[in-house]
Amino acid sequence: MVAILLLTPWPVAYAYGDVLDGNNTVEIEPAGTGSAPKWNAYGNAIGSVIPGDLFYVSTTNATVDTLFILSITNTDELIKSYRYITLKVGIFMQTDTDTWEKVTPVEDNVSTDTYLTMAKGKVCFALPGYGNYKITIDKGCFYCYGSTEGRSIAAPEFYLTMR
Repeated sequence: MVAILLLTPWPVAYAYGDVLDGNNTVEIEPAGTGSAPKWNAYGNAIGSVIPGDLFYVSTTNATVDTLFILSITNTDELIKSYRYITLKVGIFMQTDTDTWEKVTPVEDNVSTDTYLTMAKGKVCFALPGYGNYKITIDKGCFYCYGSTEGRSIAAPEFYLTMR
């Protein structure tokens, strides 16, 4: 029974918020669990993450860029199960009904990849107005500590909010 629980892909929990109450210019919707990133975490495993979607964001009614913060909210639980987790965050803009194009955030006029880790439990990025976006985990890796009877391995919980 324990082996089955340890070899099962772990789901990812979501949350989202809007700091500006009453602001209807931006909509945030969590992706379904079927499209969430997954991985098999078990005792002393070093592994990779299967890519998946976290959130869908609509800024179609926003006239300016909107700043967002993507956080892992349960790092205190994760440090008991993992030595490290490194996740590459992807941002895609919808260009057609079923077509998404990768967007790379720009910091100080330099395009950069965005990584979310347990040590740095949040990332900030801006999304231009008048668009639909999806926030994903493109790839990642982890090192899981050995498990003991009665101790479960935690899964990351993500939270997306406007800044």
